[in-house]
Amino acid sequence: MRKYPLLIIGGGLSGLAAGIRFARFGQKVLILEKHSKIGGLNSYYHRQGKLLETGLHAVTNFARPEDKHAPLNRLLRQLKIPRRNLVLHEQIFSEIIFPGRASLCFSNDFNLLLQQIKEAFPGSTLSFTDFVAALDQYDPFVLKANISAREYVSSFLQDELLVEMLFCPIMFYGSSEEDDMDLSQFVILFRSIFQEGFFRPQGTIKDLLELLLNQYKSFDGEIELSAGVDEIFTENNRISGVRTSAGEEILCDNLISTAGFPETRKLFHSADSAKTFSNSNAEKISSRLSFVESIYLLGQSEIKYLPKDRTIIFYNLADKFTYHRPIDPIDPSSGVICFPNNFQGTEKDDVVQLRVTHLANYDAWRKAYDNKDKSMYRSMKKFWMEESKKVVGEIIGNCIENIVYEDSFTPVTIERYTSKLQGAVYGSPDKIKDGRTNFENLYIAGTDQGYLGIIGSMLSGVSMVNQHILNKT
Repeated sequence: MRKYPLLIIGGGLSGLAAGIRFARFGQKVLILEKHSKIGGLNSYYHRQGKLLETGLHAVTNFARPEDKHAPLNRLLRQLKIPRRNLVLHEQIFSEIIFPGRASLCFSNDFNLLLQQIKEAFPGSTLSFTDFVAALDQYDPFVLKANISAREYVSSFLQDELLVEMLFCPIMFYGSSEEDDMDLSQFVILFRSIFQEGFFRPQGTIKDLLELLLNQYKSFDGEIELSAGVDEIFTENNRISGVRTSAGEEILCDNLISTAGFPETRKLFHSADSAKTFSNSNAEKISSRLSFVESIYLLGQSEIKYLPKDRTIIFYNLADKFTYHRPIDPIDPSSGVICFPNNFQGTEKDDVVQLRVTHLANYDAWRKAYDNKDKSMYRSMKKFWMEESKKVVGEIIGNCIENIVYEDSFTPVTIERYTSKLQGAVYGSPDKIKDGRTNFENLYIAGTDQGYLGIIGSMLSGVSMVNQHILNKT
């Protein structure tokens, strides 16, 4: 029977980062990935001769090489990946649009957002400066009770429209809670989106994943694909090992799960073990949020009509920005429109990709998918994608009528390919901020630990290894 000092459930970004960090010290570690390729929520597939990415719009937390304390550069040092090995393409600029009311542009230069607020909300200039100064002093990584971000932000900014516009990209890019979020989560996202900014590494998500996988293997890290975990075994308040989907039992000294809190709980078949695990501090799994995302490939005739300088557009058409599971299968009144080709220095292509994201109702899509008449799901998908296109046309103009290829992912698709229950890409609303569980050698990393974004996800895996495992070996 095999035994490892560390087993990791999940070969996504968090699991790979945790594996690299542990393996680089000569320790044996095995990653078990349920699917046939690595990446988890950030993966890829091929259509029409093109590589299409899932999950990745843009990476947050851009930093210059000389900023040694920035999250991106700290992460690379932990993974022993030289910064010179990465070519990064910054965003051109992005925009928050509430049509007929206001627009705010921002880039990786925070001064642009400051100037935009000064022009669009002159009465809020000083209060916004005070607000940013307060956030700069706030440490989101110190464990503390949850604080309402909306209440905190509104105590500085009295203009409700400005508050809504700031929350729009922040919530779409990381909030697992409906209409509000914990202040610590807000601060992390505010810094990573507005103060640091968006970028893409050169190439595709496949290139980034291969870089991480090769680094992991260079330290003799082991990984098995199509190797899900069916059960977690316990003994004397410790994890003793797992049983894989192939029926093999593998023992371990420590276990990191990047699958998510409720997803990990399902792996305890013993009622007592499940109850012990469930006494952790992440019990609120209702009101889980998911999305529908569409990918469009547009031919040369349509490219000339697309915005050339916007990287991402966050929009809201309703009177008030709301962020919760919609009644309808999707809510096209707000969303994210991403132009993956619009980053500085990226190569131009004869086919341009456009990605559109909306909040979605998991139950509606699940019911349609489970219906014996499979055409119900397909028809619902087609109808709501057309509704989405109409709204996108209002925002960027009717330039997506001639589409070379299109595909859409519903919450059911996300659940199927990532194992995230209800397609909840941002996990449970309550985070296990220190990663600890009631089992002394089981730790949660990734979305349900609380670090956000691609860089945050990888830092989560690294942090769990640093804080809880390396100091014991």
